[in-house]
Amino acid sequence: MNNVSTPTLPDAQTVTSVKHWTDRLFSFRVTRPASLRFRSGEFVMIGLMGDPDPKTGKQKPLLRAYSIASPAWDDELEFYSIKVQDGPLTSKLQHIQPGDQIILRPKPVGTLVHDALLPGKRLWFFATGTGIAPFASLIREPQTYEDYDEVILTHTCRDVAELEYGRQLVDSLKDDPLIGELVGDKLRYYPTTTREQSPRMGRITAKLRSGELFADLGVPPISPETDRAMVCGSMGLNTDLKEILEGFGLREGANSDPAEYVVEKAFVG
Repeated sequence: MNNVSTPTLPDAQTVTSVKHWTDRLFSFRVTRPASLRFRSGEFVMIGLMGDPDPKTGKQKPLLRAYSIASPAWDDELEFYSIKVQDGPLTSKLQHIQPGDQIILRPKPVGTLVHDALLPGKRLWFFATGTGIAPFASLIREPQTYEDYDEVILTHTCRDVAELEYGRQLVDSLKDDPLIGELVGDKLRYYPTTTREQSPRMGRITAKLRSGELFADLGVPPISPETDRAMVCGSMGLNTDLKEILEGFGLREGANSDPAEYVVEKAFVG
């Protein structure tokens, strides 16, 4: 007999694992709907039921856009999230355990996909904070290495511990039985911190403007003939990088009109 006080979630998926990286960051995996098809780099709406309305007692879903951090071939879905103590959704979401259910609306969308870029030789992923999530999907996507000779993932966070999710993922790819050979030495990882001391300090925008980034990596400056870029971060980062990339001659692309760079705007608010 159904327990009336625990309504079944709409579009429910089951949490299979949870990992807390810091007191502000966690990742989790959930079951994947059999019918869900998505392109690596896309996002979906996920969430939980909100608190009951004081007047009606009814609950409404609390939904937010989350990039799918796992690649399109994975049989589960992975997400990477901040914890906001008074956030309507993440204040609850951070407490999920394996076996719990979340709401997942199976309508993936987004601009950080290969289809939105014209062919090129070198692909840049520029991420801050949890903006690494779509790139966590794309660095595990075979097409990334089939389409490009070199892939450079830059990740900027305030503290060293906030880089750990990305660092462990990059380290694991070399021995990945499915795509390790494809990745080979094509993927390069460039982490920086802005607050805590680390081997590389500073904002990625400053390193781009000064040319330090290219010197560190031993690559020529970005050019529209060879380079493509994807950007996912704060509003400030997105705005600054658009200006920098267009200064190099790159144009913003879209699913319907591919060009040299794309920016994900869904998570800025």
